[in-house]
Amino acid sequence: MKIVIAPDSFKGSASARDLCAAIARGIRSVMPKAEIVELPLADGGEGIMDNLVYATRGSRMEAVVSDPLGRSITAHYGVLGDGSTAVIEMAQASGLPLLSPEERNPLLATTRGTGELIKHALDRGYRKFIVGLGGSATNDGGAGMLQTLGLQLLDAGGRPLAEGGGALAQLARLDAAALDARLAESQFTIACDVTNTLCGPAGASSVFGPQKGATPEMVATLDAGLHRFAEQIQALRGIDVLRMPGGGAAGGMGAGLLGFMNASIRPGIDVVMEASGFAEAVKDADCIITGEGKLDEQTLSGKVAAGVCRAALPLELPVIILCGTRSLSGESLRQLGKVSAFSIVPGPCSLEEAMAQTLDFAEACAAQLFGLLENSF
Repeated sequence: MKIVIAPDSFKGSASARDLCAAIARGIRSVMPKAEIVELPLADGGEGIMDNLVYATRGSRMEAVVSDPLGRSITAHYGVLGDGSTAVIEMAQASGLPLLSPEERNPLLATTRGTGELIKHALDRGYRKFIVGLGGSATNDGGAGMLQTLGLQLLDAGGRPLAEGGGALAQLARLDAAALDARLAESQFTIACDVTNTLCGPAGASSVFGPQKGATPEMVATLDAGLHRFAEQIQALRGIDVLRMPGGGAAGGMGAGLLGFMNASIRPGIDVVMEASGFAEAVKDADCIITGEGKLDEQTLSGKVAAGVCRAALPLELPVIILCGTRSLSGESLRQLGKVSAFSIVPGPCSLEEAMAQTLDFAEACAAQLFGLLENSF
């Protein structure tokens, strides 16, 4: 029997890679001869780099870059097993977890460090990139990233703008004369599960700004700045990033990439499954196990579990979804195909207890399920 284990992380409690290992231990405790393939997945945000490096037997590269407030930190990017594709996870350099709650200020936070990761990879010859968007502390439209790569953002007096989303309100002109020429030789694939446009009520500032520390007054300033940035991108490049789905992802980083980086945007789960060789791994499998922390209606809009189920459907492969909380209706679950879903939590407990014991719960749940299914395949 061949079983493919392909979960997302359970945010805040267990990485996808650790979940794979725990579920595999549970299965082997009752089916020691089973062939198990561990394929940790992500939907484009945190975890995409490590999961793709692990799945493709790639490597991690280290670089000293700037955090969202300009302080030096050590961050990483991945190189896939093909030896030619770099994976940039923007949260590594520009992520919200890098700041304390008191430090969060999207008026000041910059994506400079993400640009420094890209430059480090360009300097080492990489020209094919996967960029995972999610978990950002920034709302600068990717301006800090682009400034690092040579784009000049100038005010009405021809002076360079300061970094951060707040400075975009003073933007009068863009100058791409010094933009890194290697970007034109490169291919960027944006992995993203967000379809928000750049500005307005459903835009980056309004929807995601508050969790990054933005007050209502700051949201208005940030939104106006991103709108100004989009106008200048269109004037210089002839690209309307204002209305592009996904342009508002990661504080508008999607728009910056689409405007200047020869980029295409795709659902994160599709990018990750393709890069990790998911189709090849499951073609002769008997069963797939996937999972995510919360199984709800949002799952259907491009999360990992939905992507796995969609891929399994034409193969008529049974899929087991393990989750912390299940609130998806049976009717919605049936839309995903030949699927069953189970909470790993064995009984009443606090959220803190459940999160602390996620891996133990996952291992025990897998052992129980496959003890029952041992003779069913």
